[in-house]
Amino acid sequence: MSRSHFFAKLAAPIAAGLFATAAFAHPSLVSSTPADKSQVAAPATIELKFSETLVPQFSAANLVMTGMPGMPNHGAMKINASVAGASDGKTMVITPAQALQPGTYRVDWRAVSSDTHPINGNINFTVK
Repeated sequence: MSRSHFFAKLAAPIAAGLFATAAFAHPSLVSSTPADKSQVAAPATIELKFSETLVPQFSAANLVMTGMPGMPNHGAMKINASVAGASDGKTMVITPAQALQPGTYRVDWRAVSSDTHPINGNINFTVK
């Protein structure tokens, strides 16, 4: 077997493996609105943009108020909000049922793309 034939046989499975890995990439958070650790006016929606198209039935988010001005012992309180996917398939939109009051908030998210491997994370922001 010639050297070039040997390398050609070796390169094909390696290239196929690299393409398969790219096809099954895990989603990662690309950006959020509001941005992590930002101070903002009360947002009507919170958007999380991911690197991969999400599987909506397995992806989710919870909005939690973690602090309120003047209440040092304020425990974490889940905020009623709806979660939906945007038309691009990569953006998760969290819409609070009521206007957010001044305080600190955390969004705990779970994203699942076509590889079915869940990725979890969170962002924090403050409403002025």
